[in-house]
Amino acid sequence: MTTTIPSAPIGYVSKQTGMRWVPVIGLEVHCQLGTRTKLFCGCAVQFGAPPNSLTCPVCTAQPGALPVLNREALDLAVRAALALGCDVREQSKFDRKHYFYCDLPKGYQISQYDQPYCQGGGITLSNGRRIRLTRIHMEEDAGKAIHDRGGTTLVDLNRAGVPLIESVTEADVTSAAEAVEYLTTLKAILQYVGVSDCDMEKGELRCDVNISMRPEGEAWRTKVEIKNLNSFRFVEAAIEYEARRQVEAYESGDPARFPVQETRLWDPAKNATRTMRSKESAHDYRYFPEPDLLPVTIAKAEIERLRGCIPELPHARRERYQKELGLSAYDAGVLTSSRALADFFEAVARLSQRPKEAANWIGNDLAREFADESFGVLDVDAMAMKPHDLSELLRLLEEGAVNVAGARKVLRVLMKDGGRPRELVKTLGLEQVQDEGQLEAWCREALVGKDKVVLDVKAGKEQALNALLGPVMKASKGTANPERVKAILLRLVQSS
Repeated sequence: MTTTIPSAPIGYVSKQTGMRWVPVIGLEVHCQLGTRTKLFCGCAVQFGAPPNSLTCPVCTAQPGALPVLNREALDLAVRAALALGCDVREQSKFDRKHYFYCDLPKGYQISQYDQPYCQGGGITLSNGRRIRLTRIHMEEDAGKAIHDRGGTTLVDLNRAGVPLIESVTEADVTSAAEAVEYLTTLKAILQYVGVSDCDMEKGELRCDVNISMRPEGEAWRTKVEIKNLNSFRFVEAAIEYEARRQVEAYESGDPARFPVQETRLWDPAKNATRTMRSKESAHDYRYFPEPDLLPVTIAKAEIERLRGCIPELPHARRERYQKELGLSAYDAGVLTSSRALADFFEAVARLSQRPKEAANWIGNDLAREFADESFGVLDVDAMAMKPHDLSELLRLLEEGAVNVAGARKVLRVLMKDGGRPRELVKTLGLEQVQDEGQLEAWCREALVGKDKVVLDVKAGKEQALNALLGPVMKASKGTANPERVKAILLRLVQSS
C-alpha cells in the first residue's frame, strides 16, 4: 500500500482507502551561536580541533567549577529573537535538564525550561501561511560521541558547553516542502543578523522534526520525533518517509504496528527512519533551577540597542530589489539567499550603475560557475573576485571592449585568481576587433556561397543571418562583436 504525497499542503492521500491524512509537524532547530568562547567558560569554540583539546574544569564538570554566562552569547541570542519577531523577556533563568549519556559530563545540561528568554514570533512562508514560534531558549551543547566500528565509543568534549539557541515552532507545518522553506528562511535570517554561520556540515544548525498523522477532521494522534537532521534534504526525505510509515501502520488495522511516542533517527543509507529510544517527557528530565547562575536580566534599553543592530532582513531586501531596481521575484530571491551575496550584488550595482546587468551576471553566470565542481556552493567570500572587478567587467562590456563570450572567460579567471579585468582582456586575447575593414572582410568571406541566405534576407527573413554569425566568430576567434557583425552582414546583403 502506498500514499501519494503532493507538494501543496493539502494532506497525504492513501491510494488504498482514498482517505486523506493530514500531517501535524513541529520543528525544533538548534543553532550554534557564533561566539569565540563557550557559553559558561573561556574555552575557545573551534571546529576540527584535536579531540578534547578545548576543555577546562567548567565544561568537563570538575568538582567546584562554577559557570559564568557569556555576555556575547546572550547578545546574539537576543538579536536572533528580535529578528524573528519574538517578545524578549526582561528576566529569564537557567535550569538543569537531567539525562545520562556519555557525551554529557555533568549528567545534566544547563538549559532554560519554564522561563525562556523569549516567546512568540515566527516566519511567514511564500504561500502566506504563518509558522509560529512557541519560544526560543538558550542552552549548552553536549559533547560528541564517536561510535567506532569495532564496538568502541570515543568521546570528544570540545563541543561540550558551546552556546546554542533552540527555536521551537507550533505544530503549524503541514508538508515537507513547508518545513524546508521554513528552515531555509530561518537559516537566512540567522545569517543576516550575524548570529551564526549556520554551517550544517559543521553541526552549527541541526533540526529535530516532530510529526504525527491524523485523518482529516479527526484529533491529533501519537507524535514521533526524528532527531538530529543535518541537511534540508534529509528533513524533506525523513518527513515524507515517516508520513508514509505512520499512515501504512494505522491503515493496517494492527494496533501492534501503530506509532508509539519515541525518538527516531534518519538513516540516509536505507532512506528510512529507525528507532533510537523511547521519547522522554518533561518530568523525565527532572528540571530544577540552576543554582550556580543568577536569573538573567536584560534592561529595556539594552533590548532596544540590540534591535538597532538588526540589518535589513531578506524579505525586506527582496521587496526593495523588486520595487526600486525592477528585478524579478526570482532574481531578487536568488540575490538575497545570503547576506554576503546580497552585499556583493549591491556593491556591484552601485559601482557599475547597472543593477539589472549586475543581477543577471551574478544570478546566472556567477551561479553557473559556482555550480561547477571546482567552486561548489555560491559563496562569494570563497572567490578571489571583488565587487569592483565585476563592475569593471560590466563597463568593458558596455564599451564594447569585450563580448559576452569573452567576458565569461574573464569571469572564470577573476573568480579563481583575481586580477584586473581590462588587463585580462588583453592578456587572454579577448579584445573585440574595432577595425571596420577587418570585420567587413570576415563578413564577406562568410557570405561566399551563401546565396540562399542572401535571398532569404532580401525576402525579409533577417534571422537567416544567424547562420553566418558562427563562421565570422570562428574566423575572429571570438573577438568580433555579434551585433556589429549582424549590422555589417545586413548592409552587405542589402547592397548586393
